[in-house]
Amino acid sequence: MNLYPLKFKPIYKELIWGGDKLRSFFGKDTPAGKKIGESWELADLPNDKSVITNGEFSGKTIAEVLQKYPQEITGKKDYRPPFGLLIKFIDAADVLSVQVHPDKKTVKKLKTGSPKTECWYIIDAEPNACIYKGLKTGTTKEQFAASIKAGSCAELLNKVSVKPGQCHFLPAGTVHAIGAGILIAEIQTPSDTTFRVFDWNRLQNGKPRHLHIEEALESIHFDQKSDELPVTTGGRLVDTEFFKVDKITAQAGATSQISEGIMKVVIIIKGSGRIKSGDSQTVDFSKGQTILLPAGLEGQMLFDSFTEYLLTTL
Repeated sequence: MNLYPLKFKPIYKELIWGGDKLRSFFGKDTPAGKKIGESWELADLPNDKSVITNGEFSGKTIAEVLQKYPQEITGKKDYRPPFGLLIKFIDAADVLSVQVHPDKKTVKKLKTGSPKTECWYIIDAEPNACIYKGLKTGTTKEQFAASIKAGSCAELLNKVSVKPGQCHFLPAGTVHAIGAGILIAEIQTPSDTTFRVFDWNRLQNGKPRHLHIEEALESIHFDQKSDELPVTTGGRLVDTEFFKVDKITAQAGATSQISEGIMKVVIIIKGSGRIKSGDSQTVDFSKGQTILLPAGLEGQMLFDSFTEYLLTTL
């Protein structure tokens, strides 16, 4: 195959808490007048598969190309679908529901869904913005269940102030919520399984949103320690069995070599430039774009302006 950097068409999700920052901050062509909460940048789920927008594979889904060239792209002889990452931009104009994602053990027990571990890189945040991450020390399952019934479960969550440049790790089993006024890059395992426990008494189409209290209580890790939820700001941001994330900056005029052997996914937070592959094919990049660099690709990243990006590997 002709290896080259792969770009994708965003999949936009209209959500009750969404806003317009994906358009104003990144210049994305989001649907006018819609509250777009998420832009799925790279996805391979049953109902949402990213479509390639450049080169000879333009118009094909990531799943179609991986089916034909699994080792050339992933670098893995034993690759099995789905693709191991789901990458999103999240625009939280309003607070998200209090929720949790299950781990492998819980999925097996509940016989539903798929496990999900994620991290949030804070791109932009309004003054006093916060997230809710994990439970206060000593909170029991019984106490949390009672607080859900009373509509006060947020009081048992750790409220954490955030600012741009932070990365928050949230392993499966962590109860959490994104506060209002935050723009996030989310890197996660390929799952859309979410169990909501509280939605701030919000109505959608005149009705409360559906909750999944029983499943959530089974999924939450009530014995979780605070050191399991680190906050990082530079270098290796996340290092898990599922994926690794590095934060990299480059000055205008700099170059960075791309070596073959490991597939990389580049999420451009700031800046612009070009990726030049070994066959002299050049692909431009700019902020708000996510680009997959196949494992067999060699070349250079050339930076036209100061650039900040997240480099993700499996």
